[in-house]
Amino acid sequence: MKEKRFTTKAELRADEPTDNETADTSTDNTDTDTNDDSKGKTLSGYAVVFNSPSKDLGGFTEVVSPKAFDGVDLSNVLMLANHDYSQVLASVKAGTLKLAVDDKGLHFDAILPNTSFANDVYEEVSSGNVDSASFSFAVAQDGDTFTKDDSGKVVRTINSVKSLFDVSVVAVPAYDSTSVAVDSRSYEKFMNQTKEENTNMEKTIIDNTKEKTETRSFENYIRSEGEQRDGLTTEGNTAVVPSEVVTPIFEYKQNDANLGRFATVKTVSAPSGVYPISTNSNAILATKDELATIADVDAGITGVNFKVATRAGKIFISQEIADDSEVPIVSEVQGQLQKLVNNTDNTNIVALLKKITKTPITSVDDIKKAFNVDLDPALNKIIITNQGGYNYLDQLKDSEGRYMLQTDPTAPTGSALLGAPIVVVPSTLLPDETDGSFPLFVGDLSQYLAIFKRNQVTTNWQQFDSYSQGLAVVVRNCYSVIDDKAMVYLTLAPATTPAK
Repeated sequence: MKEKRFTTKAELRADEPTDNETADTSTDNTDTDTNDDSKGKTLSGYAVVFNSPSKDLGGFTEVVSPKAFDGVDLSNVLMLANHDYSQVLASVKAGTLKLAVDDKGLHFDAILPNTSFANDVYEEVSSGNVDSASFSFAVAQDGDTFTKDDSGKVVRTINSVKSLFDVSVVAVPAYDSTSVAVDSRSYEKFMNQTKEENTNMEKTIIDNTKEKTETRSFENYIRSEGEQRDGLTTEGNTAVVPSEVVTPIFEYKQNDANLGRFATVKTVSAPSGVYPISTNSNAILATKDELATIADVDAGITGVNFKVATRAGKIFISQEIADDSEVPIVSEVQGQLQKLVNNTDNTNIVALLKKITKTPITSVDDIKKAFNVDLDPALNKIIITNQGGYNYLDQLKDSEGRYMLQTDPTAPTGSALLGAPIVVVPSTLLPDETDGSFPLFVGDLSQYLAIFKRNQVTTNWQQFDSYSQGLAVVVRNCYSVIDDKAMVYLTLAPATTPAK
């Protein structure tokens, strides 16, 4: 159950970084320009202040214990503007947000991106128009208690936080009673300790307009974790049966090899054209007689034609999922969109590789021949195969019974053959040949193929008529062969007794 609270004593402060601070924060980002005043602006303050009473939340006030964040994972927390996940100001994971618990509360230091809304937030804080922070969290089971102070006022104490979702810069310096949704089990425990009625608090935690018997059935349902349902109905929406949103997102494990990172990638500014690429690495200088004209040299400049195509896809998620999830689900979906881009690269690259004329082979000696004779020695060779091909290579042994694959930490598979890293793509994308042999593409993929990229755009929009969000990725690119002699296409049909 997600709750949001505002922090009035946030001590929110906007600062320009010193030269040292800017240098420290730019070590992981080579694009950071320390001479640009619009970059590296910082915000600091307290997202949570311990033992500071809230305003009245409908019959009770609330404080956060200094031990509330003991053991809480803070590694994936975001800083947002007004809890809006489309306006990310900083991230712990990216190293732009630092959270630390001290004697006073949960302190933050954030380095803002150079975006329009981030600069707007910075100016609002600098001018003093905005001076409050907020935090979004979930309480651990039995993580809160209710007591009465000496004046008879009811106080809820947050003793243990289960998850911290985000910290936010906000303009409303008050607790919002509409966001209060206290676990009814905590309330029941407190009510068993006192007989005094508290109408306002009762209304905040459990709607007292429900029938008494139905309220009791609902409480029994919660305490039994859904096992006890006697007397529970949903007629007239008088009782709401909760359902848990299970997080984090379970990802089905699939091969994530990206062949695009081995190809040549060029950014182009027009949708079509000819890109000059040099392919002649064997040119030499000619002997020149005194005062003679310098001879022409064949630089091997090849014009590679490209024509950009637009490829796109979109994903819709309901706003209910986004609201109820404990993880920033929009970021998760954006990660899925990037996987679609990688899958598109792999499919188009394999299609171009399969245009090479096939050469049947039966042993590793035939692969050596391709390395030594068919391919230029200067090429940075890799081996691309499918699951069956890798399985065969992985079991090859030399005459002394030693496995032939070598360890290569830089290869996607962690293995190399004849010094060439091995890349494995799923057999669903690169199936075995019709005769049962395994496909092997050997050579320098960066010399064989170029990806001409015009642009890549990701977008997010609200679908108000269906209360949902749409996320899309649009890629405009072209896949073209540079040098068809830079790769060979081998089909490995192992002999009965493989060559050692």
